[in-house]
Amino acid sequence: MTQDAITMNPQTLINELQSYGLRLVDPNAGAPSRRGGAGPSDHKGLVVNGVTIMAPVHTASAFASPYTALAPDADGSSIVEKDGRRVGTVSFPVNPRFYDLETADGIPYRQIALLHGTDVLATTILQTCIRYESRRKTCRFCSIGQSLAAGRTLAHKTPEQLAEVAKAAVELDGVKHMVMTTGTPNRTDRGAAVLAESAAAVKAAVDLPIQAQCEPPDDDAWFQRLRDSGVDALGMHMEAVNPTVRDAIMPGKAEVSVQRYLQAFEAAVPVFGHGQVSSYILAGLGDSAEDILTMSRTLIDIGVYPFVVPFVPIAGTPLEDHPAPRPEFMHEILQPLGDMLARAGMTRTSIKAGCGRCGACSSLSTYERQGSHASAEVI
Repeated sequence: MTQDAITMNPQTLINELQSYGLRLVDPNAGAPSRRGGAGPSDHKGLVVNGVTIMAPVHTASAFASPYTALAPDADGSSIVEKDGRRVGTVSFPVNPRFYDLETADGIPYRQIALLHGTDVLATTILQTCIRYESRRKTCRFCSIGQSLAAGRTLAHKTPEQLAEVAKAAVELDGVKHMVMTTGTPNRTDRGAAVLAESAAAVKAAVDLPIQAQCEPPDDDAWFQRLRDSGVDALGMHMEAVNPTVRDAIMPGKAEVSVQRYLQAFEAAVPVFGHGQVSSYILAGLGDSAEDILTMSRTLIDIGVYPFVVPFVPIAGTPLEDHPAPRPEFMHEILQPLGDMLARAGMTRTSIKAGCGRCGACSSLSTYERQGSHASAEVI
């Protein structure tokens, strides 16, 4: 029997759901969850107090989570309990209509691109990576090959397929922006070429802001080529910031040094604009809070948005038993980071497209709003 309700601060609830995960009484509630693959995996989209988040539901920590979402009511709202006591409510983004369509040759649209959060279309153009094929080089947290092996996606999405799905997602489901990422195909352009080709095709079909994501290419000229192709924002994801942690967690990707990332950021920001270049940082891989905040200050000074998210251990990866970061650790990072971003005028809503704009994989945006209020009071 459910005990008396207690009041939980929505920000605290979001932090804890993203760290501990969530058990679902009705796993089919809302849009389908994701297993394996690139990007936020083993997650499900939720709306908490008007904020869209991605919460782990298929991880070991989620199975042991103190949080449970009861079956949704007729309005789509679900009571969330912690250890049997009601602490809040959530709702689930609905299944998008474009998921019901397929291409002329019978490929389901959802194998080409997926809905993230409530209004983001996301795709991994190349579902393979030169690093993933090597046990010695692979990123130990990566599951890019899992969804391909399970037949849930394609190894290579063509520009024509992406344009067709993007147009349908905008027209049928009101998608507002698009994320294009890719496995790394080579050690030269590192995916920039296939991203540029794909962005050009989508922009020719539909007016949709696009973020492209890849490792820093070997030639900075690629940044202007990407911009000219229709890419509005760029993500170059460090994941970990301490060189020792990078060597241990992603030995192949660590060959692209922190210094090269910083050089690439310096070159990319003038092309895309202040705050339109971002870097995904996974808290909980081994970097200290000080490591992450120091690097975040450096990135903000360059004009790069540091999107700090809690690490989620994915089943089937070498780090599947690695603990997720505690909510207190995330708070220790996100509170000062939110203030730094607000003071720099570099918040989620100022980004044209991408993971930072969506914000669902981190509670950072709620801290940005607090920092923005504090900055206004100072002024």
